[in-house]
Amino acid sequence: MRVVIVDDEPLARSALRRLLAAHPDVEIVGEADTLSRARAALEELHPDLVFLDIELDGSGDGFDLLQGLEKRPIVVFVAAFAQYAVDAFAVEATAYLLKPVDPLRLADALVRTRRVLATAPPAPEADMIELKMPRRTVLATPAEIVALCAEGDFTRVFVVGQPALMILRSLGQFEAQLPAPPFLRLGRSVMINRDRLRGIEAASRTAGRLALEGLAEPLSVSRAAVARLREAMAER
Repeated sequence: MRVVIVDDEPLARSALRRLLAAHPDVEIVGEADTLSRARAALEELHPDLVFLDIELDGSGDGFDLLQGLEKRPIVVFVAAFAQYAVDAFAVEATAYLLKPVDPLRLADALVRTRRVLATAPPAPEADMIELKMPRRTVLATPAEIVALCAEGDFTRVFVVGQPALMILRSLGQFEAQLPAPPFLRLGRSVMINRDRLRGIEAASRTAGRLALEGLAEPLSVSRAAVARLREAMAER
């Protein structure tokens, strides 16, 4: 596993190097301390995995680095604060580690990375979800499904570029069919595609709202659902 470490703090890079030394299959092929050096390292070295700090010496941040890359490596964010976790998973980070890095959480992040590297992309035909309605059927990939809400015997399915679809199928049936991650059930009636999560709002004392890419309006959920989502992000 070829790794690049991007952090503007020399001590942080040194600490991560020491922790990674306990994993024989990890090869650190480069380091960078600025946005420009990091971009050059990724474009030249083509690592499998980048450990990426959020704030980089005022020249930009880790999210700026990921924009415009022709081939993006697997990303594990390493940050001093948890406040960027939602944004990190929105760009499909494999893990979000807090400094000082816990060796067990690092090991878990590497396990996740190995799984990604070992998994071949599914064939497009096998990846389609059939959404049958009385007068038409919509075929969608899991990535195009934004969220699902249970409504009695039906499930309201939100698909990019489509009006909400009422499907005679339980949310539990969808849960068994859709990949987890990125799909996460937040309670009895709501499941979301976490890859499309863009923000969390506290609408009131009893409700929250989730900003999801592909939905024109935020999705209203219970505070319990918001708490479940935050818990899942902290565990990831």
